[in-house]
This record gives sequence, structure tokens and C-alpha cells, in this order.
Amino acid sequence: MAMRSVLTRSSLTTSTARAGGFRFLSDGKGRVLSEEERAAENVYIQKMERERLEKLRLKAEKEKAQKEKEQSEKKHEGTQ
Repeated sequence: MAMRSVLTRSSLTTSTARAGGFRFLSDGKGRVLSEEERAAENVYIQKMERERLEKLRLKAEKEKAQKEKEQSEKKHEGTQ
């Protein structure tokens, strides 16, 4: 499966073509994706989104911990 960007994936358009009960979608480059290819691409995109959100969550937690540390140091300095 060739990797396509999320932007390309979101620009998919439905086609009126039907063959043997299968629905086909175009990838915007004239190529028709089968159900299996679309499913595999959806899984890949969801995995990438989960990884991106996890990185953002970890970054936010790290920043929050840093702020709390700085605040506790300021309080500690003020009591001395």
C-alpha cells in the first residue's frame, strides 16, 4: 500500500462505478481504491493520529509538571 497524506485521503470522492457489489473510491489521482485498501489506509491514518495525540498529551503533561515545579520553587524561596 502506497502511503498517501491525510490531505489526499480527505479529498477522496465517491465514484458511481460499481462492480460485483463493491463500492470504489478514487484517491484523487485517478486510481480506484478497493474496500481493503481503504480499510488499511484508515487504520494507518488512525494510528498516526493516535501517535500525534499521545505526543501532544505527553508534551502538555511535561509543561504542566515544569510549571508546578517553578511555582513550588518560588514559594520555597519566598518562605526563606
